[in-house]
Parts: sequence; C-alpha cells; structure tokens
Amino acid sequence: MEKTILVIDDNTDIRENTAEILELAGYKTYTAENGKQGVEVAVKQRPSVIVCDIMMPELDGYGVLHLLRKNPETQNIPFIFLTAKTERSDFRKGMEMGADDYITKPFDDIELLNAVEIRLRKTQILEQNYSPSQHGLTQFLKDVKSTGLIDKLSEQYAVENYDKKQMLYQEGKRPRFLYYLLKGKVKAYKSHEDGKEYITNLYSQGDFIGYTALIEDLNYDDSATILEEAELMMIPKEDFVQMVYSDISIASKFIHIITQNVREKEERLLNLAYSSLRKRVAKALVDIVEKFNLKEHSSPIEISREDIAQYVGTATESLIRTLSDFKAEKLIDIKSGKIIVNNVDKLKNLLY
Repeated sequence: MEKTILVIDDNTDIRENTAEILELAGYKTYTAENGKQGVEVAVKQRPSVIVCDIMMPELDGYGVLHLLRKNPETQNIPFIFLTAKTERSDFRKGMEMGADDYITKPFDDIELLNAVEIRLRKTQILEQNYSPSQHGLTQFLKDVKSTGLIDKLSEQYAVENYDKKQMLYQEGKRPRFLYYLLKGKVKAYKSHEDGKEYITNLYSQGDFIGYTALIEDLNYDDSATILEEAELMMIPKEDFVQMVYSDISIASKFIHIITQNVREKEERLLNLAYSSLRKRVAKALVDIVEKFNLKEHSSPIEISREDIAQYVGTATESLIRTLSDFKAEKLIDIKSGKIIVNNVDKLKNLLY
C-alpha cells in the first residue's frame, strides 16, 4: 500500500522542497499552505504521516495537532513538527501535546527521511498481528529494534533446558528475566508457615512467566518449579523494562503479545506499567526537590526533561506525558518551560 505524507507549511519554498524530497523517496505527497487547509486535507486523505510547521497564520501547528488529536479518525496519524526555532520550550510544548517527533529548520534530506521512516515503521509494527510464540515475540523485538526507537535490545535470547523439580525462581528473590516456556510444564506456588504449598499458577508451552514482578519492580511473591523437563527462552530484565517504559504504544503491543490476548490480564498489566511510571516520575521529582532544597510552589527545577527522563529510566516523551498528567492534577506547575512542584506529600504518596 502506497505511503502518503501531508506537508503543511505557509512558506512556499520550504513546502515544495519538502514535498519534492519525499516524492523522490517514493512517497505520495499532499500539501497545504496553512493550518486550516492542513486539517481539511488530513481529515479527507488520512495520510500515513503529517509533517507540519509550527508558526503559521490562521491556525498554527499546535492548533492543527490539537484538532487532529481530538478527531478519532486522525488521532493516531504520526505527527512531526517542523520548527525554525531552536528553543527547547517549542519542542516540549509539541511533545506534551502528543507530537511524535520534531525537526529543526534548516534540516537536511536524510534527517527528514529518517524521521518519516521511523514513524512509518512504528505504525507498521503496531498494526501487525504478532503471534504469542517464540517466533512472534522475537520478530516483534527485532522489528522494534530496527526502528531505532529502542536501541539496546538483544537480537537473540538464550534458551535454557531445565530438569524436573529444578527451581526456576524463588519467592523473595529479585526477578532477572522474563521467561517464555517453549516446552514442558511449570508450577508457581507459595509456601505457608504450616509447610503446605499452595499452587498459584500452572504454565505450559507458549506461556510467559514472571512478568508481573518485573512490571511492579518487586521481589517474586511466589516460587516456580519445573514439573516436567522444560525449555525456556530468557529475556533479560533490562530488555523487558526498555520495552515497557520506552513508549506507551510499544508497551501496549508488547503486553498484548505476552498476555496472549487475555483482556483482563492485559488491562491490569498496562495499568501496572502506567502506575509504575507515574510513581517513578513522582519519586524522581521528590528526590530532586529534597536534594536541592527547593520550595513548593516557587522554586523551579533547573534540570532538563531529557536528564530527568534518564534519571527515571524512561523515554523523554513518556516523561512529558506523565508531567502533563501531573500538571492537570495540580501536583506541579510548568512556567516558562520549568517544572515547579506544588505538593511533595501527594507525590510521595501517589496511590497509582
């Protein structure tokens, strides 16, 4: 299916030049000379990607993005901002509103084409139906890595053989892997003070094991033992965490695969992942306030979003979305691009 790109820019030279670069790369392009016209074309043509200038008459780029994100028919179209400004505040505002990427003018051909290609590959991944199997998961992880969105994933994972009655993991220990059961059977159980074992789960070929402890970042609350000779693929915790906390749409797809379409499990894990991210961002803000003796309601945090994201261990876009939620909940304010914490106690005691 032919990929289409909509270019919205009031500068004729830039608009036509951008469209020409994309057409030479094999994309079909639509153009619009202002934001109002851009929204109309987007709704009518449903392009694969939108490339949009920020500063325009009639309706600026922020207005375009706002209207398209409100419309169910256009809300998931990847959106890339073009900005002539180099101020970080422009980038932050765009990402907080839900933009997928931004390019600063003047840009070169490769930069534009790379940004478009990454967004198209991500869309393709989200639309593809991966099977809940070793092959399906491996292909998904390989595809995600190829986009460049997450660059630290392994290409291949170790497969280990386990004997009957061998311990897979123990209650109270820290999780190190997400396990995928290729062959055999595994039981999860809790040991009570009376010496009795209570089985909490049974796993067979095709099941993923141990993901709840990984998402909650807690020690195992049960133990797991091999019931019959088993073969397990082992995905390191670091890769799992990258998948879940780097990009919420990628996380959703990943969880959809590992829960094998069990809706109740899927929703619970997504809520856990979202809740964990909120708590981690809240803890990071509290740490910064306390370490630098900042005052509530008045002292701005003089640390970039990128540095805070690295401290939390998440993508800048995920951090920005979480900060936007905190702002809506009046936990923080954002003034001149700087974060001001309003309520340290509430951040410390977030329920989810």
